[in-house]
Amino acid sequence: MDHRTLSVPDSLEGERIDVVMAQLFGLSRTRAAELVAAEHVRLDGDLVQGKSERVFSGAVLDVSIPAENDALAIVPEIVEGIKIIHDDDSIVVIDKPVGVAVHPSPGWRGPTVVGHLAGAGFRISTSGAKEREGIVQRLDVGTSGVMVIAKSERAYSVLKNAFRHRTVDKTYHALVQGHPDPLSGTVDAPIGRHPGADYRFAVMEGGRASVTHYETLEAHRFASLLEVHLETGRTHQIRVHMSALRHPCCGDLTYGADPTLAKRLGLTRQWLHAVKLGFEHPDGGEYVTYSSTYPDDLAHALEVIRDSD
Repeated sequence: MDHRTLSVPDSLEGERIDVVMAQLFGLSRTRAAELVAAEHVRLDGDLVQGKSERVFSGAVLDVSIPAENDALAIVPEIVEGIKIIHDDDSIVVIDKPVGVAVHPSPGWRGPTVVGHLAGAGFRISTSGAKEREGIVQRLDVGTSGVMVIAKSERAYSVLKNAFRHRTVDKTYHALVQGHPDPLSGTVDAPIGRHPGADYRFAVMEGGRASVTHYETLEAHRFASLLEVHLETGRTHQIRVHMSALRHPCCGDLTYGADPTLAKRLGLTRQWLHAVKLGFEHPDGGEYVTYSSTYPDDLAHALEVIRDSD
């Protein structure tokens, strides 16, 4: 906690408390208002009741400013549900559960893959930005499945290059509403950030090139199970492309899924799972594959769909 005490100068006589704090302490008025609301501000010993309270010359302003947490700091912690599929000197392959981000980011306060690895004693590559060292690929918070993390600097370089040149085989399964026509095909459509909502993406002119290949594995009354191969790796790519086809992933309310069907299936997230990852091992060069089975929530939803036929 940072404690600061100053007398209000004559020049600020009659000003609002948030304006005074901004000028005296270099805070934003929003931050000043937050401190007032949290009862961290006193004027001549009395708690300030609101951000618009006026001050008078010579009054003693006493402010306690809690240290703000670094949003990108890695917090070592064991995260329940993360499974280690493979571990050697170069890589660690995990099965990521839903609700876990790959690395810290502004606005995310939940568990992370890198935090779990740090808490479990894994030493990973120091290449890359501080908050995502060793990270060569990402899965959305709401997407589960297999992913690889680099432990050595060589592995980081080799794997980043492999992902960049699209030589990594990324296989997903997605349960989508309805029946895509044709049953197998390719979506080649650029993706950019949605102009009306910065947390969403959309197919749009001027977006980044994005290519998704899909094949129908099972066709049921209300939904189809697809196998999806990504040629590119854009944020939300499968979700955006399936929504653009008017066959959003079941449970994906952000991209137009039917909330009634989602509730019937017991889904609180999109039905999307990274089932397999294949690549040349960064050390020996041999081709390796790692896979992940459906988690309980997705397996249950699929059974409900199968039983609906």
